[in-house]
Amino acid sequence: MIHPTGPVRFDQARPLAETVARDAAASGVDVLLVRDISGRFSLLVDDRVKAVDEGRAEGWRELLTTTLGKYAAGRPILFASSLFQPGDLFDSPRVSPLIGYHPGAGEGRIQLLENTVVGEDWARVSTPVADADGVRTARTAVYGIKGGVGRSTATFMLGKHLANLGHCVLVVDLDLESPGSGPLLVAEDQLPEYGIVDQLVESALGNDEGLDLVAQATHAQIKGNGELWVAPARGRGAPGVEYAYVEKLNRVYADVPAQGVSNFADRLEVAVSACEGAVERESRRPDVVIIDSRAGIHDIAAVALSRLCDLALLFGADNRQTWEGYRDLFTAWRSSGQAPAIREKLRMIASMVPDAKDRPQGPYLEAFRDHAWSCFSVLYDDLAGDDASGFNPSPEDESAPHAPIPILFTLELVGLDAGTTPGWDDLSFVRTAYDSFLETTTRLMIEGP
Repeated sequence: MIHPTGPVRFDQARPLAETVARDAAASGVDVLLVRDISGRFSLLVDDRVKAVDEGRAEGWRELLTTTLGKYAAGRPILFASSLFQPGDLFDSPRVSPLIGYHPGAGEGRIQLLENTVVGEDWARVSTPVADADGVRTARTAVYGIKGGVGRSTATFMLGKHLANLGHCVLVVDLDLESPGSGPLLVAEDQLPEYGIVDQLVESALGNDEGLDLVAQATHAQIKGNGELWVAPARGRGAPGVEYAYVEKLNRVYADVPAQGVSNFADRLEVAVSACEGAVERESRRPDVVIIDSRAGIHDIAAVALSRLCDLALLFGADNRQTWEGYRDLFTAWRSSGQAPAIREKLRMIASMVPDAKDRPQGPYLEAFRDHAWSCFSVLYDDLAGDDASGFNPSPEDESAPHAPIPILFTLELVGLDAGTTPGWDDLSFVRTAYDSFLETTTRLMIEGP
């Protein structure tokens, strides 16, 4: 057990609480370790089948209180028999097994329940399923742990490329705080009247029927019978009325009832589905949806990666900020038991790869790959010991989540205004920069990761 010499801090509290939980589980009862929004721990003991000696329970209570200090909850020990509906906690879909704990004969289970104000959806991973008719719209999230890595430009190129292949493509701009792909793809006067932010605000009041949410791209010339649609973060607004974007944005994250759902993740799912439905009403059902997510560890990114997509493209440059950010995110997935569910739908994008004689691509991409593998290893299985089975691809595995898909860096793209530079995406240096990215990601999106 850890014995801090000073006050217990947040990072120290969990292993201390886990030690007490293991001691309780060793007595043969199931326990639930609950951490509240301030980080304080309570131990819920399931005594519905097996009674617990009061003296032993008092020992657990004293141990939690003395070792955790400020991180012990006001009621550190609770019993299932004293709770009104204990099943709502012990059987909640939000609980996860304690990582690294394997109960032996006669020992109880240990589960963990995290309560947070934001970010909870990072720990609730699922993949969209096919509709009742068996048809599945391929959804891909485009994400970066840091901004400024060319995410929106890549979204433009990818959307146009897929449309040119004959697909009906919908780009959803979920970067609400800093809309990117919407302005890049659609002229301001051609935007739909309303955007994603409007759908989220209006649906909270059951007032979202008939919203004009999508428009066809005006800045991309599509060949053949493909289509490229955009659901922007913000619309152009109703005539004669000021468009109060900031005031709406201040309200979209509230957990309020909307269309039968109350949490933000479900509301965001409803919003994306509403945009898909809008395209289908205008033309046909989208084959592919590209979700341009907000950067950073934010609730929108959490929902986009963990819930809304079946493929997530993770953008980054080979620098310390990239790997520290992704390592923090991957560690959270591992700690919540979500690593097996999330890792195989991730692919790393090496954005802004230098294409110059003094820094050739080969060595840069090799270093990027090695750093990515070290970072992704947090999500891979530990194959040490007798059990050599599991998911742990080698650094050289080109099909692994960490294998970099390159986008070359070119100075000509810096500061380029797509709206005033028609045909920029067909220039030879642009096509060269994105060729490998478009070929690989298209295969992953259509065939599945």
